[in-house]
Amino acid sequence: MAKEVSIKFLGAASTVTGSKHLLKTPDRNILIDCGLFQGIKSLRRKNWEALDVSVDKIDTVIITHAHLDHCGYIPLLVKSGFKGAVWMTAPTRDLVEIILRDSARIQEEDAERANKYGYTIHKPALPLYTMADVEKSLVLFNVCNDKEWIQLSSDIRFQFLKNGHILGSCFIEMECFGNTIIFSGDIGRKKSELLAPPTQIDKADFVIMESTYGNRLHTNDNVMDDLSEVINSTIHRRGVLLIPSFAVGRAQELMHMVLLLKRELFIPDIPVFMDSPMGADATEILNKYPAWHKLSVEDSKALHDNIAIIRDWHDTQKVLDKKGSKIVIAASGMLTGGRVLEYVKQYIENKRNTILLVGYQAEGTRGRALQEGVHEIKVHGKYYTVNARVAQISSLSAHADQLEMIDWLKNYKQKPGKIFLVHGEPMVQEAFRVKINDELGIDTVIPLQNEEYNLFTTE
Repeated sequence: MAKEVSIKFLGAASTVTGSKHLLKTPDRNILIDCGLFQGIKSLRRKNWEALDVSVDKIDTVIITHAHLDHCGYIPLLVKSGFKGAVWMTAPTRDLVEIILRDSARIQEEDAERANKYGYTIHKPALPLYTMADVEKSLVLFNVCNDKEWIQLSSDIRFQFLKNGHILGSCFIEMECFGNTIIFSGDIGRKKSELLAPPTQIDKADFVIMESTYGNRLHTNDNVMDDLSEVINSTIHRRGVLLIPSFAVGRAQELMHMVLLLKRELFIPDIPVFMDSPMGADATEILNKYPAWHKLSVEDSKALHDNIAIIRDWHDTQKVLDKKGSKIVIAASGMLTGGRVLEYVKQYIENKRNTILLVGYQAEGTRGRALQEGVHEIKVHGKYYTVNARVAQISSLSAHADQLEMIDWLKNYKQKPGKIFLVHGEPMVQEAFRVKINDELGIDTVIPLQNEEYNLFTTE
């Protein structure tokens, strides 16, 4: 009797966040990524809604990488009754643990603050999940190497293939009842100071593909030249350079690039601070997995020895009080929260200073507002005038641009039969869909939230 294999898009459908793709098969149902929605309030509210599928119908979870919008929903899934295996690479496992602990801590603190000061309609306000929920999740984690096939059933197996986005991140190649399905996760850059380029894949019947920069090209400028220009111009104005950054991946690459510029004497030997407890942990994890990045042992050690890594809040205040030019790298990368907001409040109104945006800025975030040239932003209930220079280096993004993604598809020896575009804004996805159709002639679909598509039937 013929049975369907289908895919249901529970997140990152016509948006860049909340990645969750449920592959439904006669053998088992597999959730690829399990991320939180971030950004504007209407998206964040989705985290509180029940999934459009019963949790007891999900047998296995596979995680492409350790960013919150790809792994942050795991404790909620477990809280709702999930008891199956959660597969990921070893670096991803270590990074996911620190990210989930940090997420739970922030949610517990936010709920406590809301209850203390009464700015909540809920009596009482509750965290989305707690540290205890995270602990229950960790025992379900299973790790494997890249290029190691994992057999999920007699007709389904998968392997991880490095994709160059962050430490431990991978494509998922799944062989399912004789068909090959590729889940891209977030596709990295061809050239990175930290990571090898994305693995080239030979064939696929179906590709579930991110599209964050599907209508844009990163500049061809020399990123080191651009970064040194921003640093030197800020120093010339006797200002402070603040770089909001994801604590995992981007922060470590920035730290390495700043050290290279100092070593080659392209910039003065000014103080550099990386202020993020999670970023500090991620830097230690980088050193733990040398096979997953390009840095030498000496360069990895230099990240610790030559940059002040800030963990404690009291040390944050010392950095804020320190006079003179300096470079501060702090999370979060889109200015949605974290230590970076304390620096923003102190530095954004001074025209000598620079705020450098180095990654994607999602709709509804302070980072996007600065990118679009707003004259003021609101932080902790108060408005601050944007007098500081706001600069951007798009080529520092950890996401492939349109050309890089098209080239990755062109290099398939057997062209994919169908592509589903996820993890992108609607107008961006439509432009990318047209580009794929025009250049490659591949049937490309843009799914909506909770839409389900039949992929094929099997006997």
